[in-house]
Amino acid sequence: MKKILERSVVCFFMALIASCGNNKEVKKEVAISEVSKPNIVIIYADDMGYGDLNIQNPDSKIPTPNLDKLASEGMRFTDAHSSSGICSPSRYALLTGKYHWRKQHGIVQSFGEPFFNDTDITLPQVLQTSGYTTACIGKWHLGWDWELNNEPSGETIRNGKSIKFYQSKDIDWNKPINGGPLDRGFDYYYGDGTINFPPYTWVENEKVITAPTVNQDIENGSHVTREGNWEFRPGPMVDGWDPYKVLPTLTEKAVEYVNKQSEDKPFFLYLALPSPHAPIIPNDEFIGKSEAGGYGDFMVQTDWVAGQVLKALKAKGLEENTIVIFSADNGPEKYAFARAEKYGHFSMGNLRGLKRDVWEGGHHVPFVVKWPGKIEKGSISNEVISQVDIMATLATLTKSDLPKTAAPDSYNLLPVFLGEEYTSPLREATVHNTFEDKWGLRQGKWLYINAPSGEHSKMPDSFKKLRGYSDFKTEGLLYDMENDPEQRKNLYAEHPDKIKNMVLLLEKYKEQGYSVDHSEVIIN
Repeated sequence: MKKILERSVVCFFMALIASCGNNKEVKKEVAISEVSKPNIVIIYADDMGYGDLNIQNPDSKIPTPNLDKLASEGMRFTDAHSSSGICSPSRYALLTGKYHWRKQHGIVQSFGEPFFNDTDITLPQVLQTSGYTTACIGKWHLGWDWELNNEPSGETIRNGKSIKFYQSKDIDWNKPINGGPLDRGFDYYYGDGTINFPPYTWVENEKVITAPTVNQDIENGSHVTREGNWEFRPGPMVDGWDPYKVLPTLTEKAVEYVNKQSEDKPFFLYLALPSPHAPIIPNDEFIGKSEAGGYGDFMVQTDWVAGQVLKALKAKGLEENTIVIFSADNGPEKYAFARAEKYGHFSMGNLRGLKRDVWEGGHHVPFVVKWPGKIEKGSISNEVISQVDIMATLATLTKSDLPKTAAPDSYNLLPVFLGEEYTSPLREATVHNTFEDKWGLRQGKWLYINAPSGEHSKMPDSFKKLRGYSDFKTEGLLYDMENDPEQRKNLYAEHPDKIKNMVLLLEKYKEQGYSVDHSEVIIN
């Protein structure tokens, strides 16, 4: 019955989407015929820093030739942001056009419930109403409604603490797994869910392909990574499960999906990679391909994966009518500090902070978009954008209608993509947040943080000395990001009126929400 009700809710909102074509003032008509609607591919890296994209880091020790080529053939954004400094929330925001904190701050834990409200309208649902076939391949990490037989029966020691975990016998593997990608607008799903979270098995659509029968042994000292720790959580695993096969398998599945597509029906592929997230486990053929150790090699492999998908699009004759967006869910993991000191490669680039931080390094991410014949080759935009803007942009571009309740935080980026005249800054303001106690607000060139530090991932003193960072003692922080993108000069004491206004605007967003006008432009 629960499944039927969920499907009914989805069908209701899909019908609402289809019936709301006149709920927004249309400024200009989008001249795209049904036949020429572009295919859409989003490649989403995991824990990749702004400085890990070679083309925007002059001191990089990691070659990324495929992504560099993508940037040279499209537009690269220098001031793009994920919604959160951690993964599940950013993925939710990208797929809904809604800031994660309107729902929750934390990640979805092992066998956790869906991040989504059943009333949430997603990007693939909107695209389905415009004739798109949709697929998600890779890391979901947004929850399912698992059929659990009982409370977790397993117990182990993790980080010196006793924890409970679900074992294979605690889950009914024969029943469909509801609440996942297929209930959120995807026609097809293939992935392992999350590489370092159970269950360690492949999931296709709403079923596990092979039922786990053993548990992942997280305390086994034989596990070797090229950098950092093993990072796996305890839980059900297929006997003989090999995490080194995950990235190659996802690559094969993505290429296979592209090869099955045809020119007469548009498709949307959301390829959510589990790399270069820890555990850092590059395959043998990539070892030694960078000058930044194991992580660098894993990043080289991540670039290779993107290259395989791009090559498949070209070989299939789909390249010219496909929009490709590449970005990452948040900044690099804490291992980046030691990596910078050892190899001289700064995954965060010149930004301050890492994953989880409200500092720029936690959410200021690579963002590249290619649209042949529409976006100028090799163009660079300094416009402040957010991944929540992807939904309004693609809905407008494909002439898909958005209900008033959908994508409330999403701005249409088409004027930027197409080089049209627009008022900058495009966004009224952009909220930066990971956990509920620390917030940032970017408005134009100004960035306000409601704490004396944007830090969550503790910065080692040695790294702080290397970069010449100093701590601040004011109640909050204020930066001029045009002149101080590294967040070194705190102007909090100098602009009390600016801070007052930004505090009020942030509280307005948090308490009342806000909605933007998803206006449309001509596409010639």
